[in-house]
Amino acid sequence: MTDTLAPSPRPASGAAPAPRGRLPVKALLGLFLAGFISILTECLPAGLLPEMSRTLGTSVSLTGQTVTLYALATALGAIPLARATATWRRKHVLLLALAVVAVMNALTALSGDYALTMLLRFVAGLGTGLIWPLLGGYAARLAPEGRQGRAIAIALAGTPIGLALGIPLGTLLSGIGGWALAFHAAAAVTVLSMIWVLAAVPNLPGQPVESRFTLAQALVIPGLRTILFALTTYMVAHNLLYTYITDLLSSVGMGGQTGWVLFTFGVTSVLSVLVVGAHIDRHLRKLTVSSAVVFGAAALVLGALSGVPVLVYVAVAAWGFAFGSSPSLFIGAAINATREAADVAQSITITVFSASIAVGSLIGGLLIAGLGAVSLTWAALILLLASALTVIGGRKHAFPPEG
Repeated sequence: MTDTLAPSPRPASGAAPAPRGRLPVKALLGLFLAGFISILTECLPAGLLPEMSRTLGTSVSLTGQTVTLYALATALGAIPLARATATWRRKHVLLLALAVVAVMNALTALSGDYALTMLLRFVAGLGTGLIWPLLGGYAARLAPEGRQGRAIAIALAGTPIGLALGIPLGTLLSGIGGWALAFHAAAAVTVLSMIWVLAAVPNLPGQPVESRFTLAQALVIPGLRTILFALTTYMVAHNLLYTYITDLLSSVGMGGQTGWVLFTFGVTSVLSVLVVGAHIDRHLRKLTVSSAVVFGAAALVLGALSGVPVLVYVAVAAWGFAFGSSPSLFIGAAINATREAADVAQSITITVFSASIAVGSLIGGLLIAGLGAVSLTWAALILLLASALTVIGGRKHAFPPEG
C-alpha cells in the first residue's frame, strides 16, 4: 500500500500545492501550533490548581473541574460547530477558533470568580471544538500524494507535546509570577500562532453544501464504528491512568517522582511522533496494533510490578511511546475509511476523543474510591485488550492490511 489516506485535493484560490514528494512544513507547523495551543490550554490548570483555588475561593477538586468542563465543551461543540462552519474557508475557521481561545485565556487570567472562570473555560473549549476537527483533514489536503499520513502526524504532534509541557510550564510560570501569568503567556503564544497561521497556511475552501455528509451517513460507512470503538477503549484507558497518575505513584511510594515520571512520558511521546511519522503512510495497521499492544504491556507492568521504581519508569516510557502518535493513527484510519465524508468523520472522532477524557476521569475516580489506585492499571489493561482485538479484527474496512 502506497497511500493509506485519502488523496489530497488541489488547493484552491491560488494556493499552490506542495511540490511532489515534499511536505509543506511551514503550513503544517501552523496546524501543529493550533493543536499545541488547544491541548496546552486544556491541561494548563492541572499544574495550577492550589493557586487558582485560593484565588477563586473554592476547593482544589472544584477548581479541577475547569479541565473537565473544557473537555466537555470540546466534545459537545465539535460536531455542531464543524457542521455550522463546513462551507467556510478553512483558515478563516482556524483563525476564529484561535482568537476565541486567546481571548478566553486572557480573560481567565483576570478572573477572580469561580462561575465566570468556568464560563470562560467552557467557551475556550468550544474554540478547541472548532480546531480539532480541522487539523487532520487540513493537513491531508495540503500534503502531496502518498505523504498524507506523515502530514497528519506532524499536524497532530501538538497533542503529546502539549501534554508533556502543559503542566510543567504552568507550574513554572506560576512559581515566577502567579497562575495568572501562565494564562497570559498562553494567550500571547496563541496570538503569535495566529500570526504564523495567517502568513504560512494556505486558505483552502470548505465543502459545498451539496457535498456534505450527514452524521447518520458517515456513521454507516463501513469501518468507522469499529475505529470509534477502538479509539474509545484506548483513550479511556489512557485517561484512567494519566488523570490519576499522581495517585497511582503515591500508592506505590513514588509520589515525589511524579514530575520525572511525566517528563519521561513526554520525552517518549515526542519520540513516538518522529518514529511513527516516518512510517504511518505505509504501515498504519501495524502501528495501530503495536500502539495498543505496547500500551497494554505497560499497563500490565504498572499493575503487577509497580513496586519496582525502575520498571515503573520503563513502563511509563513505553506508554508514552505508544500514546504519542495515537491521535494520528486513529484519525488517519478514520480519514482512510470515510474518504469523501472525512470532515464529518473527524468531527465525530474528536467528539469521541474528548468525551473519553471525561469518561476516563469519571471511571478513574470511582475505581480509586472503591478499589484503590492500582485498580486503574487492570481496568486500563482490559480496555486496551479490547482495543487491540478490535483493531486486529477490523482488517476489512477499518484497519486494512498493508500491501
